Amino acid sequence: MNLNPPSWSACRLVLLFLLLPCLGFGQRHFDFNKDCQQAYREIIRLKLGTGQRILDAEKKRDPDNLVPAFLENYIDFFVLFFNEDPAEYQSRKDNEDKRIDLMNEGPESSPFYLFTKSVIHFQWAAVKVKFGNNWDAGWEFRRSFLQSKENQKKFPDFGPATMLNGAMQVVAGTIPDGYRWLSGMLGIKGNISAGIQQIEHFLSLGDPWSALYRDEAIFYYLYLKFYIENQRSEVFSFIKQEKLDVKNNHLYTYLAANLFINDQQSANAQRIIREKNNAAEYLEMPLWDLEMGYACLNHLEGDAAVYLERFLQRFKGRFYVKDVLQKLSWHYYLQGNDQKAAAFRKEILQKGSADSDADRQALKEAKSGRWSNKSLLRARLLSDGGYYGEALQVLRGMSPSDFPVAEEKCEFTYRLGRIYDGLGRDDEAIAAYLTTIKTGEQLKEYFAARAALQAGFIYERKGDRPTAITYFQKCLSMKEHDYKNSLDQRAKAGIGRCKGQ
Repeated sequence: MNLNPPSWSACRLVLLFLLLPCLGFGQRHFDFNKDCQQAYREIIRLKLGTGQRILDAEKKRDPDNLVPAFLENYIDFFVLFFNEDPAEYQSRKDNEDKRIDLMNEGPESSPFYLFTKSVIHFQWAAVKVKFGNNWDAGWEFRRSFLQSKENQKKFPDFGPATMLNGAMQVVAGTIPDGYRWLSGMLGIKGNISAGIQQIEHFLSLGDPWSALYRDEAIFYYLYLKFYIENQRSEVFSFIKQEKLDVKNNHLYTYLAANLFINDQQSANAQRIIREKNNAAEYLEMPLWDLEMGYACLNHLEGDAAVYLERFLQRFKGRFYVKDVLQKLSWHYYLQGNDQKAAAFRKEILQKGSADSDADRQALKEAKSGRWSNKSLLRARLLSDGGYYGEALQVLRGMSPSDFPVAEEKCEFTYRLGRIYDGLGRDDEAIAAYLTTIKTGEQLKEYFAARAALQAGFIYERKGDRPTAITYFQKCLSMKEHDYKNSLDQRAKAGIGRCKGQ
């Protein structure tokens, strides 16, 4: 039988196909080159459009580079986490599996093979919490946690893995009892002090990876130092000493404004938001109105309603909604506009979710039908804003006997405690907190638990760790009160700090 030999062109085609892997074409790889680094810097500053344009050019130049796909996950994360738009979630949610599949095509010899997948799972865990998928979020976190640990073992000198693993160690070490069943089922066990040390070590490195990932690491570090280690003055000193660009880096703008509000420094939060760069290339976020609205309300300013109502008009998510509606009802209640106050309270029953402690508390208050004493409410808001002198003036001349119900008597001493605490009058604060604990630990309000937590902070600050632990444990022992998960998390972190864990 006569067989025709294959043509030379066909042989060349087969030969070229066989040689392609050897020549390095068509192989997936992780090339975090200068353009990708610049794209990452722009994205971290929340200049997402600028970052995407750089990535689009890189994908055309090198279609097999996996880093652009990895960095596009940051874009999805920021859009979904900050704005919570359900339509955006539906259009982007399939990107996770596609990107994980792509990362799996990369070389396992690279530290980015596990690192990229760990970050993608970590970011989608946070997103899924925002969209109410807590079970899926738990599994996402577990995948990220295990991949990060494995990557750190395989590549101990790869700093970004240390940064991420440190952050997750802290989070895992402070899971409140309300979610303990989930952490036990998923096999997650963290270590607060070890996690913080890992991030500090990463920030101390002088290598190129530490320089590139510095903004992201600082964001994790300061939030954990503030909420978990309660090192609030150190956090603001760090922001000042490191001269963080809170004007042009919107991730830092949000960080600083949010921390100022939660540290009873509403005036500084207003200043930060007003001075930020408002160029069009930054991610548009209704959260700026939320933060400004809170800050204004904490000084009883009329503009608070403008910002909070605009937030509700623009925000499409579920978190914060009930809390904002509650704050608007308070605003109009204090202004004497009972009709508007009642209308916003009614909306609390119909809108938003009750996933966060603040939203749950707002729903509980709306269902109760009761309104706070106006003097106590004014003192609360002024104290929350850091206007302690004005808050104290509101309560001047009053005593527990001026309030007819047990909850108000307890709140009065708690408010005094928080005001004295803010003024640095520790002995008077402790006395007020002790009275609050005694009169309120059987109530469903959060006053006694928060008073115990604050007393623990004072004794920790004084260096009396055994007494601090006693009060942190007292906080944990109180059941079924408002804000329990968040207060328990902070009390557990306090015990861990005092025990050196």
